[in-house]
Amino acid sequence: MSRKVATITLNPAYDLVGSCSALELGEVNHIQTTGLHAAGKGVNVARVLKNLGIDVTVGGFIGRDNQDGFQQLFSESGIANRFMVVPGRTRINVKLTEKSSEVTDLNFSGFDVPPQDWERFVTDSLSWLGQFDMITVSGSLPAGVSPDAFTEWMLRLRSLCSCIIFDSSREALIAGLKASPWLIKPNRRELEIWANRPLPTMSDIVNAAHELRAQGIAHVVISLGAEGALWVNNSGAWLAKPPICEVVSTVGAGDSMVAGLIYGLLMRESSEHTLRLATAVAALAVSQTSVGIGNRLELAAMMSRVNLIPFN
Repeated sequence: MSRKVATITLNPAYDLVGSCSALELGEVNHIQTTGLHAAGKGVNVARVLKNLGIDVTVGGFIGRDNQDGFQQLFSESGIANRFMVVPGRTRINVKLTEKSSEVTDLNFSGFDVPPQDWERFVTDSLSWLGQFDMITVSGSLPAGVSPDAFTEWMLRLRSLCSCIIFDSSREALIAGLKASPWLIKPNRRELEIWANRPLPTMSDIVNAAHELRAQGIAHVVISLGAEGALWVNNSGAWLAKPPICEVVSTVGAGDSMVAGLIYGLLMRESSEHTLRLATAVAALAVSQTSVGIGNRLELAAMMSRVNLIPFN
């Protein structure tokens, strides 16, 4: 049976990824470049899903002035492209990893989305997104798209597809949560901002996750960095701890986890198996310079090293 996923990235980016011994503020830093990738959260999810054999379509906005890298990626990867081209340039995000594994992000601004282009996107996207088994909406909002407009679009999207996976932050996270997506993946800090209180213990995190579930969100997955990930749903709660890996870059690790979650859910695997898979996919991501799964045997080996703990 063919399973189809769409990923929507309203504000994608070119990721310029590099490494250095230690970043010195106010000084000239010599950076080892490890990659320049057409990216964005939903684009990263799509790449991993395609590696796992899922038919995937991407959509959102890209800037007219520097679209070639995205068009090349989609063509070479066999990813169906429904991105809307708008005036201006897609932003560039700089990701610097130090030897200590500390990562510094420099996220630049990009194109503005004029009101008429937003309305055109809303009409177009709602005309084709209803055919997919799952839809991922992830990343930040571009300039020109208000949180209220985003909430309205998310609510309309929710009426087309019951399985919306949502991964965002700041004002976009708050706006998207109003549509009660099926699955969300905040990190600990984002969950604390939503809850408006510190969440120092695992029990605190679980309780906050249940508050979100009470709002109609079926699955709450909290990424905890090196500590792993916690998944809370109707069946229970599980903490997945990844094996210790040499960190090359954390860029796209969270997106890789989202792709693993989608794949396990599409295959109707158990929550335990799906979380173990998603954690392994994310662990693989940090050990390489870009997202993607080149070797399924490596993935299986990494899954066997994930420690899964039921949390009551």
